[in-house]
Amino acid sequence: PLRAERPTRAHARPSPREVMIGMLRTACRNAASAARGPLRAQRRGMADGPPGGYFAEGVQGEGHVNGRLFNETPPPKGQSRKWEDWEAPWYLGMFGAAGILFFGLNAKPETSATAWAREEAAKRLAAGK
Repeated sequence: PLRAERPTRAHARPSPREVMIGMLRTACRNAASAARGPLRAQRRGMADGPPGGYFAEGVQGEGHVNGRLFNETPPPKGQSRKWEDWEAPWYLGMFGAAGILFFGLNAKPETSATAWAREEAAKRLAAGK
């Protein structure tokens, strides 16, 4: 409705009044959605999982001990946890890849146009002296 007041062109910029109205509409829309947030949490859809969430009491099944990651019992006092078979290769691969990326990206040659221009300007200044 506001755009119909002016002749329309493909590259016409909105007036300051239209910009201000758009900003006010956005602010009102954001405030309304923030006010609806708590209500939205109370409504449950089909894919929301069990009431109370997955970690609610009685959801995990038999034998689950709350507070233990992956239901893994901690080792006795004074002993360290034994690694699974997959953990050493996983850590080696992840840290190896991170090291290759870090050192490889730091060692790559600079191929930007500004680096070439800087070198060319230095050569020309040296040749001119």
